[in-house]
Amino acid sequence: MRRTYLGEFEELVLIMTVILDDQAYGVTVSQEIERHTGRVVTFGAIHNTLIRLEEKGFVTSELGGATTERGGRRKRLFKVTNLGKIALEDIQQLRNRLWKMMPDNNLKPSGI
Repeated sequence: MRRTYLGEFEELVLIMTVILDDQAYGVTVSQEIERHTGRVVTFGAIHNTLIRLEEKGFVTSELGGATTERGGRRKRLFKVTNLGKIALEDIQQLRNRLWKMMPDNNLKPSGI
């Protein structure tokens, strides 16, 4: 089976979608990434990434109920699929294997 790989930003968005569970939509994902990483990202970048992840089969989406704070507009809520969970597990295992292969002395900045 051919694997579809995650880019670094896709991985970050997918992880945050798992964390947010049933509250994962573009704005909350963007806010939480900024809050936890200090990385400022636009709603557009998050939305495009979520759509790309949906095309890859890593997330699904559905429209939530209309809310007054959104002027009656509905939120597109995202959920991570089993394929998305497998992809996250695979990348975590790969990263762990690679980190374990790195000699300890290569982790220290030179000159310190």
